[in-house]
Amino acid sequence: MKLKKLLPIFLIFTFLITAGPICKGTSQEVRQAMKPVELVYWRVFDDEDAMGEIFNAYRALHPNINITYRKFRYEEYEKKLLDAMAEDRGPDLFSIPNTWVKEYEAKILPMPKTTTLPYQKVIGTIKKETIIELATKPTMSLRALKNDFIDQVYKDVVFKYQENTETAAEEKIFALPLYSDNLVLFYNRDILNANGVPEAPRTWNEFLEQVKKITKIDKDGKILQSAAAIGTGYNIERSSDILSLIMMQTGTTLVDEAGRISFAKMPKDSVMEAPPGETALGFYTDFASPYKDAYTWNQNMPGSLEAFTTGQTAFFFGYAYHIPQIRARTPKLNFAIAKVPQAEGGQEVNFANYWVETVSKKTKAPNEAWDFLQFITKAESAEKYLAKTKKPTALRALIGSQAEDLDLSVFASQVLTSKSWYHGVDAEAAERAMQEMIERAVSGTQTLKEAVYWGQERVNQTMR
Repeated sequence: MKLKKLLPIFLIFTFLITAGPICKGTSQEVRQAMKPVELVYWRVFDDEDAMGEIFNAYRALHPNINITYRKFRYEEYEKKLLDAMAEDRGPDLFSIPNTWVKEYEAKILPMPKTTTLPYQKVIGTIKKETIIELATKPTMSLRALKNDFIDQVYKDVVFKYQENTETAAEEKIFALPLYSDNLVLFYNRDILNANGVPEAPRTWNEFLEQVKKITKIDKDGKILQSAAAIGTGYNIERSSDILSLIMMQTGTTLVDEAGRISFAKMPKDSVMEAPPGETALGFYTDFASPYKDAYTWNQNMPGSLEAFTTGQTAFFFGYAYHIPQIRARTPKLNFAIAKVPQAEGGQEVNFANYWVETVSKKTKAPNEAWDFLQFITKAESAEKYLAKTKKPTALRALIGSQAEDLDLSVFASQVLTSKSWYHGVDAEAAERAMQEMIERAVSGTQTLKEAVYWGQERVNQTMR
């Protein structure tokens, strides 16, 4: 009898605890905020499953927000992105290389100081209620950006922004990264073993000696065995990055304080015979000159990645994204990864190359877009993405977790000293100019001095 009397009370109590969420005050503002929101997100390279777990975690916090993900081929991406933006049908969020942020500055909505979104909150003790209320939260500060990410990120994503003529310009965050790749040295273990080379070079002097030891040239001057894919512009992947790295390591100031390209200039009070940028170009192109001891590569060789995967060369400069490409092409290739060579006696300098995620200025959901972007780039979410994609981290907190990874340990060891330099408005044109500068020096159509000045002026034209 007592059980029958208690049952209705128990059912009422259960209903009060498990009742669905209610809007606090049922205000029009809350009801409007709880309407379904669709965030359209465009990226390159990664399939949606790389982000699926993160998307689900975000939807659990914000069930009214849905993310529509679209992957593009690199070759088609920029045209489709620009066309869509021009026709007001572009994505809310999109991905671009770290060197494109300045170019897209006018198309990006920088991170606001706060975001306002609806959140579920459980209140009460005996009688529990789930309410929905709007909450305004501060976004990532510039200080947090510096503390959480590697140094180069701040330099690539923070720019002055003036909302209108009545407000003062201030520094704003324009994008955030999910990862940060850096240039490494891939090497063929079998070729090194066959030539009595026990380990990869640590300095450029060691690299040069190993190149001379491994390279095989017949009596007619034909390269039978190349030691390294280096020295030319067009048939080497990321040749502009390799040359930029050597320039930075040898003290070249690629961009001066006024924002002008200056790699052909002589440093003040220098006793050097030539500008360091010119010296770096000469060192790089010596590997493609049949008149130099360093000769190991030329313009008739295949692409550098193909040459490495087919055993035509022992060394290949590349990034983490090259690892799956190498394994797909030649699954049994006995290769390893080493840190890039450094200039003797200098501070360690490495080269950064990565993509960042950003928000379109034309988004109709700025609060949701920037809240989502902060969510996916924080350590807990980024760690899931990195585990799926096998990419090096941009977050300081995750460097240690990648230190023991066979594929990523070298990248992790270099990430804190990785740098980039281009902040102009046409990174692809600047890269082409660097490649042509290399080719002009290799072919002899210009002297080193003439080529480096020509390259400096051409890259300057893309800075604006």
